Amino acid sequence: MVFHGDNLVEQLYATYHRGITIQAPPLVVFRWLCQLRVAPYSYDLLDNLGRRSPRTLTPSLEELAIGQHFLVGFELVYFEDDHHLTLRTRPKTIDVRLFGDFVFSYLLVPQTSGSCRLLVKETVRYRGGPIGWVTRVLFPWVDLIMMRRQLLNLKKLSEEMVDSM
Repeated sequence: MVFHGDNLVEQLYATYHRGITIQAPPLVVFRWLCQLRVAPYSYDLLDNLGRRSPRTLTPSLEELAIGQHFLVGFELVYFEDDHHLTLRTRPKTIDVRLFGDFVFSYLLVPQTSGSCRLLVKETVRYRGGPIGWVTRVLFPWVDLIMMRRQLLNLKKLSEEMVDSM
């Protein structure tokens, strides 16, 4: 399956796929994806300096523009409202110099009128040298744990929002 952002990473080293079914329409799930501008929604103690990711939608975060900052060290490179968004490590940052170039593409695929699949494709160009080798070994496992928590949290919040409507 082709994702937006597939063409961004030169000298691709790895691709990882994640996905979850959510009992909420894409427009609800997309609103929660927009919340990634302010919080990671995974393990807050580890990747949000202990601050809890918001459990209510922050107004105006769904107003997207190319170049906006997302998470720590990412920027928005592609999006289509209620359908997909693609994030990439910001160029010339310490993250790129230390770990490499990462692109995360989130895609919403409608299933029924009230459910969808949230698919994530991560493309990576690891940095060379010893740090790149360590990242290449550890990232897939750490990411599996962190991304799983993020997707489960987005699912829970989206489904709770539908239930309260």
